[in-house]
Amino acid sequence: MEFTFSPRVETLRRQLREFMDEVVYPHERTYAEQHAAQPNRWQTPPIMDEMKRRAREAGLWNLFLPESEEGGGLTNLEYAPLCEIMGRSPIAPEVFNCAPPDTGNMEVLERYGTEAQRARWLAPLLDGAIRSAYAMTEPDVASSDATNIRCRIERDGDEYVVNGRKWWITGAGNSRCEIFILMGRTDPSAERHRQQSMILVPRNTPGVTLVRPLSAFGYDDAPFGHWEIGFEDVRVPRENILLGEGRGFEIAQGRLGPGRIHHCMRVIGLAERSLEALCARAQARVAFGKPLAEQGVVMEAVASSRMEIEQARLLTLKAAHMMDTVGNKTARAEIAMIKAVAPSMAQRVIDRAIQLHGGAGVSEDFGLARAWAHSRTLRILDGPDEVHRRTVARVELRKQHDGTPSHS
Repeated sequence: MEFTFSPRVETLRRQLREFMDEVVYPHERTYAEQHAAQPNRWQTPPIMDEMKRRAREAGLWNLFLPESEEGGGLTNLEYAPLCEIMGRSPIAPEVFNCAPPDTGNMEVLERYGTEAQRARWLAPLLDGAIRSAYAMTEPDVASSDATNIRCRIERDGDEYVVNGRKWWITGAGNSRCEIFILMGRTDPSAERHRQQSMILVPRNTPGVTLVRPLSAFGYDDAPFGHWEIGFEDVRVPRENILLGEGRGFEIAQGRLGPGRIHHCMRVIGLAERSLEALCARAQARVAFGKPLAEQGVVMEAVASSRMEIEQARLLTLKAAHMMDTVGNKTARAEIAMIKAVAPSMAQRVIDRAIQLHGGAGVSEDFGLARAWAHSRTLRILDGPDEVHRRTVARVELRKQHDGTPSHS
């Protein structure tokens, strides 16, 4: 595996860092102030449009998407260091039109959508004009096993009728969200992994009800949030089905691999920024007669954080390299590893930064409490740690049984 990035990637890294310094970081407070002043918490603050305009003019737009002419044409390995930089700020991914769940939804539409579906929904998403949501998780079943999904998608002439409840649907309440990609059951009698399908459901379709926003560790994550949604006799045209009936798991596997690695890339960036905050605090504060940075326990926290970040980054880069060279299926253990490793690493690093900040750390003055909540939530999002560890264990046991050598 080659650890040296191409001249193009190095140029993009420099441009992203400069843009973050000049545009994103200085406007984080502006974004928060504008959001707090709006009567509608689910409205995107105006400063976001200005930052997006500048990012597009700078050529820092849709870098995540390799397949489309609208994308950056980067491999997963090439995108990794860029995604990490974006992950340093909670508002940055949207600035560059690289924010979830839109990234995964755009990839689905690009790979599996019809020409008409791409024209109607992919084009405005690539343009940053609308937002989207991915509706899979349900309140009444263990959605970590997607075969449990109960939401029904039933054919009725030239339409499909959707009935069910979904929750933790990120971005559904945002004023710019216009389309859901929904996973539901079309044929309960089919083979276990052929029962599910995905379908496009416009948010303003009759029968779609935003029931309530859900809070994660006390944060509602407005203006996007995570919503419970009801679907009652929701009728959409039959041409809204993606790829065909029974292809839901096939689409999901194509979507989740890149989505999971993007989460890990971003959370590494969040851990890096948190370590910077830890070090700045340690150097600025004095306790028991000397700077905190000279206290042995603080030095241990700094060293442990650096080592853990480096380990997680290297494992993430390896997974990205394997996705590019041998495919997502062969790299499934490595993808599962990073999804379990990276958020836990970030949680530990952020926790050390919180501890060193004392009372300020659990406030919102430094953003560390929100960062901790986000990293902890990631240990459930896109599958809980236990599911990913199960995948790793099953692959490892099979290799040991078959005598298959590990990837190097």
